[in-house]
Amino acid sequence: MPRMLDVSDDVRAEIGDEEADRLLAGENAPGSYDCTSCRTPGDSEQERTSTVLFIGDETAVLAFAHATCLPSQVVQVTEEQLQGAVRSIHPDGAPADLAPEQAVLGVTSGLVLINGELHPALVVEPTGPIVRPGSTDIGDDFLPLLIEQGFMPATELNSVPPVLHGWSVLLAAGQLHAVLQPGAGGGSPVAWWQAHQALQVTDSWRAAANKLQQVLLFAAPVGSIGRQPREDLLRDALDKAAANGKLVAAAMPLAGT
Repeated sequence: MPRMLDVSDDVRAEIGDEEADRLLAGENAPGSYDCTSCRTPGDSEQERTSTVLFIGDETAVLAFAHATCLPSQVVQVTEEQLQGAVRSIHPDGAPADLAPEQAVLGVTSGLVLINGELHPALVVEPTGPIVRPGSTDIGDDFLPLLIEQGFMPATELNSVPPVLHGWSVLLAAGQLHAVLQPGAGGGSPVAWWQAHQALQVTDSWRAAANKLQQVLLFAAPVGSIGRQPREDLLRDALDKAAANGKLVAAAMPLAGT
């Protein structure tokens, strides 16, 4: 039976027309699967499903996600991350815990006052604990993984964090699309976080971003920040997370307008 699959041009280019057509015809695609983004069950016979191709240095894994969670895309990862995912692969073929960028990340935008100047900021908090790829430990490695990527622990919000080179925040037509990280081996940047649908930001946030040409990104483990309805409450939550040693930060160049 034909599947309700989305196969992007990038994925088709990697797997070939013949394989892509077989997937769309239902020959090689699973009916049920665990979404590689939100980890909950999906059914490609009943709902739109994205094909997501994870490519390491030597290995590639085709996984499936709800189209509402992730668009069909090619994701570059390290071979170590990919092998870790393969070792913990689900019976139906979808990788389990692949990398922090494949977790469900909640993103909130807001203006943060530092040394008398308002800075555009993004606050990232996962919906659940993040484990190190390939690890069987029960814990949360979200902050250690980010520190290894170059994020700095923030114990208080009294200075602008250092720029994290190679990373950027993609803004297009005044909307937030993605946070990009360096590609493997110095290749093209890849999405660390990508909006399911472009996120609106306020005029004041966009104006501050265009003025400073950079965005501050703060990240905290699940349960540290929460969804705060006002910027003053968001700042209070950030200050509390910093004081508790549960906040990392980086400044990133603005890509787009």
